[in-house]
Amino acid sequence: MTIQTLFGENEGNETRSIRMKVIRPVWETLTINEVASDYIGGRARFTSSREVFALFNFLKYETKEHFLALHLDSKNRILCLDKVSSGSLNASIVHPREVFKTALLSSAAAILFVHNHPSGNPEPSREDLELTTRLKQAGDLLGLRVLDHIIIGEDRYVSLADQGLV
Repeated sequence: MTIQTLFGENEGNETRSIRMKVIRPVWETLTINEVASDYIGGRARFTSSREVFALFNFLKYETKEHFLALHLDSKNRILCLDKVSSGSLNASIVHPREVFKTALLSSAAAILFVHNHPSGNPEPSREDLELTTRLKQAGDLLGLRVLDHIIIGEDRYVSLADQGLV
């Protein structure tokens, strides 16, 4: 593609310009200065939904619904944590485009979803099941494995993968 194909021939030797938007991934590395060496030792590798629940159990204290996406490498170690949405008491807006945009930028091999139910009841709603299906389909299309969607309640959790829904 050339300037001529975009604008046609320049008959009067006038100056022409074209503006393009360039998108670059921007990374932010956060350093947490706490004595918590056992919190996420090195690069944690997840092998079960119980391990994810143990790490994100603090979400049970939240009064709003939070939806997180964990970007994982090929060995299921955390590459990145993306806070996709913070919602209201019983809802959080999540769109597959926003979820997978950051997952692709982090070069994730797999993704795992975690969200809380402030009511304390971790049973998935119809919307939770529909969203998980859409996210799984989008992940399959992009070649990104969706490993699980874990819903955290007051003292327990529900893993949609453990229930055979992912």
